[in-house]
Amino acid sequence: MNDKKFDLEDRFVGLAANIALFCKGLPSDFTGNYYGNQLLRSGGSAALNFGEVQGTRTNRDYRFKASLVLKELKESRVNLRILGKISYGSEQTKHKLLDEIEQLIKIISTIVKNKTP
Repeated sequence: MNDKKFDLEDRFVGLAANIALFCKGLPSDFTGNYYGNQLLRSGGSAALNFGEVQGTRTNRDYRFKASLVLKELKESRVNLRILGKISYGSEQTKHKLLDEIEQLIKIISTIVKNKTP
């Protein structure tokens, strides 16, 4: 069981790192800075909140923290879709990030659902 937790943690850390690298390559204009900074915050927050999920003591707290992770993942997904519509950033990288985010959304949604009494 612990291996699965750490595998998932590694995925969140990898996602946050890949988002940071992606954002470094965005144009340095107002739009690139705005969406890049927002994506950095939501992607990083998903990873950091997942770290908090692992330290919870009750199912209620677990569900609450996991729901925050889910919210941040969904925000990151919308942000990447916006960047796609305005052709900012590498299409290949955006596709990979979106794929990983979708997978993590499904995983965290299942976890939240299974922790519900």
